[in-house]
Amino acid sequence: MSLSSVNEADTSTEKYLRGKYAICGIGETSYRRGSEESTRNLATWAIGNAMKDAGMDAGDIDGMLDYSGNDSVFAPHVANDLGIRLNFYMDVHGGGSSTEALVGIAIGVIEAGMCKTVAIYRAMNGYSQVRIGGTGARSAVPIVGDQIHHRAYGWQSAGQMFAPSFLRHMYDYGTKPEQVAAVKVAHSKHASNNPKAYYKQRLTVDDVVNSRIICKPLHLLDCCVETDNATCIIVTRLDRARDCPNPPAVIQSVAGRVCKPRGDIHLHYQGGPISTVAGHYAKDIIFPNAGMGPEDIDVTGSYDAFTFTAMLQLEDYGFCKKGDGGDYVSSGIIELGGARPNNTSGGHLCEGYTHGMSMVIENTRQLRGAADDSCPVGPDGKKQHTYDYAEGGCRQVKGAEVTCNMGWAHPGTGSAMIMAQDAR
Repeated sequence: MSLSSVNEADTSTEKYLRGKYAICGIGETSYRRGSEESTRNLATWAIGNAMKDAGMDAGDIDGMLDYSGNDSVFAPHVANDLGIRLNFYMDVHGGGSSTEALVGIAIGVIEAGMCKTVAIYRAMNGYSQVRIGGTGARSAVPIVGDQIHHRAYGWQSAGQMFAPSFLRHMYDYGTKPEQVAAVKVAHSKHASNNPKAYYKQRLTVDDVVNSRIICKPLHLLDCCVETDNATCIIVTRLDRARDCPNPPAVIQSVAGRVCKPRGDIHLHYQGGPISTVAGHYAKDIIFPNAGMGPEDIDVTGSYDAFTFTAMLQLEDYGFCKKGDGGDYVSSGIIELGGARPNNTSGGHLCEGYTHGMSMVIENTRQLRGAADDSCPVGPDGKKQHTYDYAEGGCRQVKGAEVTCNMGWAHPGTGSAMIMAQDAR
């Protein structure tokens, strides 16, 4: 496709701000278990790395957004540690659909003149402190409010709450666990070429389906890895991003926290079909606003809290026909070397669990042509990518020009973002 046409705004798309904003800086900590650090310290580490990547100092950033589930640190505290004076900030309660949604909010507040550059971060001790699986500190929290509707039935962990969507897909379309296990296989291959991934071992379908059952039909290896980490992206206008050291990832469109008719975590099943997720609705925002379709996407980042969440999103965003998700993910198309690789860092299943931020960071690197793999560095300081995807080798997608990130909070809510290389 022509990237020049992607980045040109016309009268019909001007209001959607296509191609006017970009991610100019990315930063992360290591992905560990047992960090022995506060989430505040992790946040300053990741934001500092993103500022360095963007060539910015404290005076260049005046907006800050973050998200958490009562397990992190507030933006003004982090800004103070970094010497940043904020003109706008917002601490948001939310999880996996937050990254793309907050990018949209950042664009809005910059466009409104409230600030000029926004750092978006997520800091979490997701293994050593508050664990998503419902153990650790979170397990001691009493049942309050709306939880009475699902905790009474044993729905405490994400796997327990999401599994019915997968079960219904198996019932409706004959999808097999062996097909969906191919997601873990692909992501493990990608992680084996990622020096910072927590799990680097390449796995087979048999490895996945023979691992112990967590809650039917989820096996242990269908589930993501819990880690302690922080991540950050910096958003600003494209003209300002072009002054930064690295090529900008140009934002073409954003869909933020789109819901099914019943958007709450457990009652979305009453707004069926059960095996349809929020991406079914988000696709009607994300692609028209970007002026393209699924066929134009080179690399995807599909939220993989579990193997089947990645599959359901790829299907409902239109990368394959409804019901064909099992065939799609097991065909090889989502692997490096395939037609449309997914989660080229290893994603949440293998690299580390970051509530979606790391997959935006990875796609930014892919658009820069700068995946941090084991390929040699040339005299110019840039990676000399071999495009040899054997274990321990390259993970840069050749010719990656357009990417799509798909964020997931639960089956009933999702967000998305399309980015492209700068056509200038």
